[in-house]
This record gives sequence, structure tokens and C-alpha cells, in this order.
Amino acid sequence: MRLTLRLRLTLVYGSLFLVAGMLLLAVNLLLFRERFYLGIAPPPGARDLRQVIVNGDTVLTGEEAARWLEAQRDAVVAAATKTLLVQGSLALLLVGIAAFLSGWVVAGRMLAPLHRVTATARRISAAPAAERGLRRRIGLHGRDDEVKELADTFDAMVERLEHAFDGQRRFVANASHELRTPLTLNRALVELAMHRRTASADVVRLGEDLLKINTRHERLIDGLLLLARSEQELTERTPLDLADIAAHVAEQSADADIKVTVIAGPAPAEGDALLLEHLVRNLVENGIRHNTGPGGWVRVETGPGPSVTVSNTGPTIPGYEIPALFEPFRRLTGDRVTSEKGSGLGLSIVRSVARAHGGSVDAVPREGGGLVVTVTLPDASPGPDPDARPYR
Repeated sequence: MRLTLRLRLTLVYGSLFLVAGMLLLAVNLLLFRERFYLGIAPPPGARDLRQVIVNGDTVLTGEEAARWLEAQRDAVVAAATKTLLVQGSLALLLVGIAAFLSGWVVAGRMLAPLHRVTATARRISAAPAAERGLRRRIGLHGRDDEVKELADTFDAMVERLEHAFDGQRRFVANASHELRTPLTLNRALVELAMHRRTASADVVRLGEDLLKINTRHERLIDGLLLLARSEQELTERTPLDLADIAAHVAEQSADADIKVTVIAGPAPAEGDALLLEHLVRNLVENGIRHNTGPGGWVRVETGPGPSVTVSNTGPTIPGYEIPALFEPFRRLTGDRVTSEKGSGLGLSIVRSVARAHGGSVDAVPREGGGLVVTVTLPDASPGPDPDARPYR
């Protein structure tokens, strides 16, 4: 059992109260016995008493009378001590239970602001995209104490992280836009040189190679732009069916060597249709690109619910290598942007689009080679964040 801070504070508070109560009860017993003995002490010369009548008929004199008085005194003191001890212990037990309960309540109220800090940090870490979760704040109001100082420091740290992520995203988008202009100019110049009447065969072959390189770079820039866009928060969501998107993408992704099959089950969802089309397209193209060649296949399944699964034949992929495939520019072969098999952003874009919609991506190796990638979206749009309650 994990002892929480609230429980530990309650146990400490209740234990200190019980210890203090037991010490107080012991002191009261000592004082009571002392005062009781002094209050009923036999008078001087009690042993010289002539007689003591017991129960109306027995007469004791001298030493017998003195011993009887001492026995009576001891019996009264023992009975009073027992009564005080029993009643005091019972009262201490009842008050101790009340002390533990009140300690639990007081500790909960004192730790409530810390729970808000923890809940906010947990919501940030559980956000579909970390940089999107950084928009959350604790917003603690109330006394200017250590807890409020902690909350304000946490909010300031999160704000700086949010600005850093926003700056990085804007840089990627701006740099991608700026790079498209020289690439377009390069394509125009190469095509112009290739189509000249005086162009030799060597110039044409060189132009074709340059156009292939230019095409890969253009694909990389488009992927970076889409990645930057997919990591932004969705402002509008429209109802759609992933089955329609899968059928449309499969129709446009026909390949002479790779067979693309669609098993379209109902998959209603909400989101950005263009981004979800890119998501499915990247999965299908990735399945075609990383395949076994002639005779290979790609299967696209939608449903049940807002989900799409793309599986394909291909090389055997170790399970421990799969997480790396979702990182930008990461491939199993180790090559980078010069690869003819894409820009290395396909699965990164898939993950970013899924997270932007509040969904998740799971990938497992397919038995016999290839990969099975499943994208699951939420049934409905996520509700608004709970309003921060003031700290009083």
C-alpha cells in the first residue's frame, strides 16, 4: 500500500495527539492519586481509636480499626483510579478518532493546491501532443504562500516551453515556404535546359536525374509543411467517414505491382478531412513503397468505430525497431533524405495527425513480414478543459 502525503500527515497529526493525550491522562492519574491520598489520610493518633463500628454491629478497636480504615482508603482509591482510567481512555479514543478525521480533512484542504498542480502536469503529459498541452495553466489564486509560489513558477516554466515550441513550429513552416521558391526555380531551369533543341542526350539524362532529386526535395518540403500544420490545434471538426477516405485514397494509389485492397466498414469520426486524407494516404503509400515488389499487397480496413488499419507485405521488421519508424527521417536502412523511398516523414505525419485529432497510432510487425498500423480516433470531439477553481 502506498502511503500518500495526506495519509502520512494524518497519521503524524493523530499520533502526536494520542501521545499528548496519553501523557495528559497519566499526569492526571498521578495528581489524582496524590490528592486523593492526602484528602483521606487518617488523622494523627488514628491507631489509638477506641472503636470503629462496621456494618452496624461489628466493633473494631486499636490496630484493627486503623487497618480497616487503610483498606477502605485503598479500595476507594483503586476504584476511583480504575473509573478515571477507563473513562479517560474511552474519551481519549473517541477524541483520537475525531482528531484523525479532522487531520484527514485539514490535510486534504492544505494539499488541495498541490493536487491541482499535479493534475495540470498530468493533463499536459497526457495531451495528444506535448506542445499543445502546454497551453494549460494552473492559474492558482489566493494567499501568497509557498504553494502559490510553486504554482506560479510552474506556470511560468510552461509558458516559456510553449513559446519555444511555437517558435520552432513557425521556423519549420517559414523555412519550408522559403525553400519552395528555389526548388521551383531549379525545376524550371532544368526543364528548360532539357527541352532545348540543342540539348544532347547527356544533358537530358542529367536533367532527369536532377528532376528526381528535385522531386525528392519537394516531397520533403511538403512533408515538413504538413507536419507543421498537423501539430497545430484543430479549430474546426466536421463529421466524416473514414471508409470514404480510404476508398478515395486507394483509388488514387493504384500500383501495377502492388495490389491495394479496401475493406470498408462504417467508421464515423470527426476531424479535418484533408489531414485525415493525408494520414491514410501516407499509410498506403508507405505500405506500397516498403513492400516485396511484384505480388505484394496492401490491405486497408476501416472500422469498427473511428479506426483505420493498414497492413502490407514486406521485409521482416523487429518489434523493437518500430518506435524509431515514427521519428522524422528515421528508417530501418539508416539512409536519410537522399533515399528514393520517400522523405522519411510519412509515419511522423501519421502520428502528428492522429494526435491532433486526439487519437493514437499502434504498429506491430505482421507475421511473415510487413507491418500492421492501426489509427484509432475518439468517438467525439473532446470536451472543454475544466475551469480552474480559485484557491482559498
